[in-house]
Amino acid sequence: VFYQSAFCSLAHPDSRAFYDRKRHEGKRHHQAVIALARRRINVLWAMLQNRQAFLPNFKLAA
Repeated sequence: VFYQSAFCSLAHPDSRAFYDRKRHEGKRHHQAVIALARRRINVLWAMLQNRQAFLPNFKLAA
């Protein structure tokens, strides 16, 4: 389920940038999508722990 969600999210610019960065690091397509799925799971977990809604415009430090 999370793999499919991550694959569909590649249309979103932030998800695509993360995927492209992983591909540039030498990861294969499947590995990069799994890394993106893991990142989305981490965001979901943080949202549940902090009891906050998703903020799509929130930017992380580089």
